[in-house]
Amino acid sequence: MANVYFHYSHNRGVLIDRSGANVEDLIEAREHAHCIIKSLVMTSNSEDWRGWVLHVTDNNGEEILNLPFAAILGKSH
Repeated sequence: MANVYFHYSHNRGVLIDRSGANVEDLIEAREHAHCIIKSLVMTSNSEDWRGWVLHVTDNNGEEILNLPFAAILGKSH
């Protein structure tokens, strides 16, 4: 089990995850990242999430994957 962190970035800055989550492997980290993105975009606000990226890092701050929100949302028309 590993503790990983889910940081968000966009053109206005970065939001840092200070608590992280315990995951078994990279597959679980990616699934958790998908759930986070889906949860955020389902909130009722006017944010255009397509420019955001979710960065998953390990305890050393090394990025183990990044997932652009647009990869889940698709491109706007």
